[in-house]
Amino acid sequence: MEKVIWLVRGDARSPVDVVDAFRDVASEASVLALSVNQHDATAAEAPSPAPAPDGEATHVAQVSAWFHTYQARTVVDEVVAGLGLVADSYLVVESLLDDYGTTRHAQARTWPDGERSPGVLTVATIHRPDGLDEATWIHNWHEVQSPVSGRLQPRTRYVRNQVVRALSADAADIDGIVEEAWPSVAHVADPMLFFNTGGDPGVLEANLQVMLTNVVACLDLDRLRSTTMSEYLLKTLHR
Repeated sequence: MEKVIWLVRGDARSPVDVVDAFRDVASEASVLALSVNQHDATAAEAPSPAPAPDGEATHVAQVSAWFHTYQARTVVDEVVAGLGLVADSYLVVESLLDDYGTTRHAQARTWPDGERSPGVLTVATIHRPDGLDEATWIHNWHEVQSPVSGRLQPRTRYVRNQVVRALSADAADIDGIVEEAWPSVAHVADPMLFFNTGGDPGVLEANLQVMLTNVVACLDLDRLRSTTMSEYLLKTLHR
């Protein structure tokens, strides 16, 4: 099986609602799983940790689909094109590090396919820093930052997508797409909650320092972009 992600670009100051356009395509036999994340009015209540500069179009929706082969993606491609927005598509390798119910911050999933997931997502596009070799980058991202951020932050789901290659012409150059789910809008808006401080400013300072050190070692912060989104799991992959 292979996973394809489409990033739909626009102005993050204007919430989007695109999920209904994909509900029918979820029933297609060739689509093994399908999810849509969108920067809608609910998600916009949470400030982005790494917003795009004013005037820069950024990702305001993410469509993810699994197929037996990425060449079967046409059925989703057509719906994405019908949105009338700029979109880039990528073949990715997914790692599901945390899922609902695997951390102490959320119960196991109880809601059906098609309903909005509780909480809020931050979806980040990332780049390997210039001059950092790929092996070191993978180690710093996968072996250091991924587990440490899980210990220091209250995430409820973590999907790490490493880009294999772009599938659409003129797609923006990115190396990874990271989806992190949080218990509530408040957990993203309040650093004391976002960094598991227990209300202690000293813990906040310490956790921030650890996070900054790890992030600088694996991400190009100048190109980091993050958008808050609502998650809709339209068709679940049975793993």
